[in-house]
Amino acid sequence: MLPKDVFNEYEKGVNYKASLGSRGMFEQDKINERFYAGDQWHGAKCGSDRPLVRHNVIRRIGDYKIAVVTASPVTAHYSAAGFPYTADMAKENDRRRQDMMAGPALTDGMDMFQGAVPDAAEISLVMDALNDYFRVTAERVKFDDLKHDALKSAYLTGTGILYTYWDPDIKTGLYADEGRTAPIDGDIACELLDVENVYFGDPARDDVESQPYIILAQRRSVEELRREAKRNGRPKEDIDAIKPDQIEYMAGDRADVNQSDDRNCTVLTRLWKEWDKEGKSYKVMAMRVVRGAVIRKPWDLQIRRYPLAKFSWDKRKGSIYGDTELTYLIPNQIAINRMVTASVWAVMVMGMPLMVVNNEVVPQPITNDPGQIIRVNGTAEDVASAVRYVTPPSFSPNYDNSVNSLISNTMTQAGANDAALGDMNPDNTSAIIALREAASVPMQTYQNAFYSFIEDVARIWAEFWMCLYGKRSLKMESGDQTWYFPFDGGRYRDLVLSVRVDVGASTLWSESQSIQTLDNLLAAQIITPEQYLERLPKGIIPDLNGLIKDMQKAREMAEQQAAMQAAEAQAVAEAQAAGQQAAAQAAPAGPGALLAQLPPELQAQFASLTPEQQQAVLQKAGISI
Repeated sequence: MLPKDVFNEYEKGVNYKASLGSRGMFEQDKINERFYAGDQWHGAKCGSDRPLVRHNVIRRIGDYKIAVVTASPVTAHYSAAGFPYTADMAKENDRRRQDMMAGPALTDGMDMFQGAVPDAAEISLVMDALNDYFRVTAERVKFDDLKHDALKSAYLTGTGILYTYWDPDIKTGLYADEGRTAPIDGDIACELLDVENVYFGDPARDDVESQPYIILAQRRSVEELRREAKRNGRPKEDIDAIKPDQIEYMAGDRADVNQSDDRNCTVLTRLWKEWDKEGKSYKVMAMRVVRGAVIRKPWDLQIRRYPLAKFSWDKRKGSIYGDTELTYLIPNQIAINRMVTASVWAVMVMGMPLMVVNNEVVPQPITNDPGQIIRVNGTAEDVASAVRYVTPPSFSPNYDNSVNSLISNTMTQAGANDAALGDMNPDNTSAIIALREAASVPMQTYQNAFYSFIEDVARIWAEFWMCLYGKRSLKMESGDQTWYFPFDGGRYRDLVLSVRVDVGASTLWSESQSIQTLDNLLAAQIITPEQYLERLPKGIIPDLNGLIKDMQKAREMAEQQAAMQAAEAQAVAEAQAAGQQAAAQAAPAGPGALLAQLPPELQAQFASLTPEQQQAVLQKAGISI
């Protein structure tokens, strides 16, 4: 394709976006961004002396909903279709992982998988490794920030798009051989794209993977693009054809500040799927162009899906671009601002009414200072009306109630009532939590769409790992330990991966409620003091780790001291038992023992005697009873 062909497709996408809504996507999104930021009197000709009050309910609603959707931590769980995963496999995987963690760092341990085709045990171990590596990659690319920005972009414009690409300049610190002479460079990177700068080939189809092509528009410096074109081996005429141009259709109100930027130009990256002759398989291709020049001719991305994940705030039938409730909250926001401003202005006029001064009667300037002496010239009638205040019109006491009612109804209809926002007296904490949970139930739709968005991101990352990583070790983190898992991406390229998002506990619980729950568990002796401290909200206790370590040391010392005391007590008890046994052996034998030593006939004679006679016999024999 020629650059003009790509720009024709680009103009087609621009015309479609400009036809959406009453103002078009570009203008409406700029208005939405201004209202969210608080610039809600933009372009209003209200005079410079009038206080223009802003009561930003739009931002309050948006921040609440974004916080609810992102409140629960999420992790990705990979599995391969056609391969079982049993409890025995999970135990065996834990054992093998422990062996790897205990051993030296693995840089070329690919020989641990010897089979020509991976078996179920190997696949289960690799899937477990990918689950951990997703968390490591998410931390490296700051995925939490990207998730929040994608949701905010969707709330402002209706659509949030996360773009994953291969950055060959990223240093991994890994080497391909034991001699550490062949460094491995390149890894995935992520960027949040504005929907205004992404153009889908078939906007009537709400599916990224079925698009015939996707165009990404960017503003880049001419110098940078010329270096890139030279690095890609473009001819001199193409490099010289890269020239600055004006900003056309970029996102954000502030992009229009400098329309005649003499350093940047618009560059388009076109993505499409190129099928083979039989139409059975395809590869994702890309090319980069500016007006009149090719920056990089078509190249194979070496992946099998578009590297874009899309999140729509509200889906609209027949359009891949989402919609947002913010657009339809703007009229309410304008009415609220006008009513609040009018209320403030009325109170100011009543407290500081307008003054009328007759300049023909009052020659001196009026400062309105207390005790000022005003000299007037004229008749008595003129003096009475020379200086007076204009009585303001009566102000209805129900006006403020109407303003508060409009604010409350707007936020309630948007799902951000007082219980959801926490604007209630904490008389009954359980009831407030129940009301807040009930208010957040309608947000489940947005949460489900958000989890689907994360699943798409996880699939895209796995596609890069399988197709572009090759043989390298994956960095793993378990607690305070860091180790490396041997990985061969090409070995698992043909696997059909499934992704499930695991959702953790919500972080919207208040700190006071969390502490109260922990107090109850500790009082009931369900948890230990250490477990109590480990689960306290962050920042409650300074140097919490040091405190836990001190408690562990104190417990270990107490256990050692108790063991020593128990050993001493056991030694004393054994000595006492031995002494008692020796004393018993040294004591004289009793009557029973002596009688048992007599012949049977004498024992029979002794038994035939009366008790008094038996006692007399024993006394004569010198045996005490």
